[in-house]
Amino acid sequence: MIKPVKAKEIKRNWHLIDAKGKILGRLASEIAKLLVGKSKPYFVRHLDCGDFIVVINAKEILVTGNKERQKVYTRYSGYPGGLHKQTFEKLINKRPTEVIKHAVLGMLPKNKLQDRAMTRLYIFSDEKHPYQDKFIK
Repeated sequence: MIKPVKAKEIKRNWHLIDAKGKILGRLASEIAKLLVGKSKPYFVRHLDCGDFIVVINAKEILVTGNKERQKVYTRYSGYPGGLHKQTFEKLINKRPTEVIKHAVLGMLPKNKLQDRAMTRLYIFSDEKHPYQDKFIK
């Protein structure tokens, strides 16, 4: 009989991912799998088994085809006339971290653990980040 895992027994690792020259969708699915914890042998759907992820060089991520000009991100403030649309090209120049955050959020399961998983995702537009001590072994 397999012993069920408890929340106290979950071990969280730190992963450093360099987004330079990588495709957005493929990187986002990789990050989502690590955030949920699907690669762990004791993975269960009802517990938060995921790891911490630090993504660097977010401004140098790539998309295929004509998505740079054609992909549109929309957000709505809730007020009349509050619909804002931006292309990938403009958003990657203004807020490059939002592009990766939006892609990963779309690939996570839509349940109560989604917000908790997103708090363990840290995205930086360049190589500098304050979590350097977590990766020294």
